[in-house]
Amino acid sequence: MILIVCVDDNNGMLFHGRRQSRDRLLAERILRHCAGRRLWMNAYSRSQFPLKAEISVHEACLSLAEKGEFCFVENQDVRPAADRVEQVILYRWNRVYPADVYFSLSLDGWSLSHREEFKGSSHQHITEEVYVR
Repeated sequence: MILIVCVDDNNGMLFHGRRQSRDRLLAERILRHCAGRRLWMNAYSRSQFPLKAEISVHEACLSLAEKGEFCFVENQDVRPAADRVEQVILYRWNRVYPADVYFSLSLDGWSLSHREEFKGSSHQHITEEVYVR
């Protein structure tokens, strides 16, 4: 599976059960990137995306996503599925937010294959980093 995660400068993801931030243009970018392939996420994350978008929603999305399929994660520990992750796409907010839940997958041994900055709707700079094994 191809894991998609948004993090702050400290790899934070959530604070008191709420996402740190969101960005409409980032959501659109994710949908374009996943076009033609299945995108999984849980119900918590679904609200960020347009209703018309074709998204597979299931609380066990990390278990159900298969090779070559995308899985967008905001509030789940990805470590139990670590051996199934073939690629990680990190979107960095390029700022520090309060956090009490962090991205838990170590990227030691992974290679950064792509890095690109872009302007979001509510963030001046968002960085996309793609890691491969």
